[in-house]
Amino acid sequence: MPLRDRIRAAFTEHINLKLISLAFAMVLYSLVHGAQDAQRTIAVDLVLLLPSDASRVLVSQIPPEVRVTLRGPRSTLDDMRSEDVGNLQVDLRNGQEHHVIFDKSTVHVPTGVHVDQIDPPGIDLVWDDLITRDIPVQATVAGTPAPGFIVKGVPASDPPNVRFRGPRGEVTLMQHARADAFDVTGLTEGVYTRALGIDKPTGHVTTDTRSVSVTIEVARELAERTFTKLPVVVVGQPKAKTTPPDVDVRISCAPDIVHSLRPEQIVPRVDEPSTAATGSESRPVQVTVGKCEVHVTPDVVVVRW
Repeated sequence: MPLRDRIRAAFTEHINLKLISLAFAMVLYSLVHGAQDAQRTIAVDLVLLLPSDASRVLVSQIPPEVRVTLRGPRSTLDDMRSEDVGNLQVDLRNGQEHHVIFDKSTVHVPTGVHVDQIDPPGIDLVWDDLITRDIPVQATVAGTPAPGFIVKGVPASDPPNVRFRGPRGEVTLMQHARADAFDVTGLTEGVYTRALGIDKPTGHVTTDTRSVSVTIEVARELAERTFTKLPVVVVGQPKAKTTPPDVDVRISCAPDIVHSLRPEQIVPRVDEPSTAATGSESRPVQVTVGKCEVHVTPDVVVVRW
């Protein structure tokens, strides 16, 4: 018989018996292979049962999940999902543990499956006292008012303090509760109030306050100029003398007005003294400059006549 016919006969003769044998072999392989032990690692959520006592707080970094290595029949492991295991609960309600080793027996697995290991096998715990503290609000200004205007003073916050709650080690380090910047771009003279948000606290610190009311005042820009040793004029008594004979005058107002003033426009004067033939009196010095604040040094002189 030719070689080709012999090869064809090897595949086609008793074909039904050969197919049945192949099916039995596959079933037998599946049963044997599925019953073999295998390993599989799945992620399991870590759930901590914390103390109900509000005086202690856990501040250490806790992983949200652990990796659990399971051993068991391959067929069972292949069908398992993380939801089938659930989560790993750790009871920390007494608030005193500083190191916890995960208990394999608390991991729920199907019959025939065993927990080989948990990674990490345990965690370190750090606790701190829970405190409450009022922190002053820090409000800042952003932008620039309209030309010729400035922000007068510092922004005022209402309330001036915000209450924070958290671990002592974190809360005691806080210096300010920062509010969003108050944008003064283009503002002219007036008092402005806005509700501004408070920066969200970091770490384990919390606060119930989400915003504060911040008020600023925008005023006209002022410039100052001092005129020194200006002679004092006694009204109605040209021969009267003053002690001291001259004063210094400080002018504060809009820059264009201040810079345009000349010394001869600034006239310190005192009112006419009494009608007595001779004598002396203390008199306040007066200086008037429109739209400006005037400060005289000294502001009182002695008039003699």
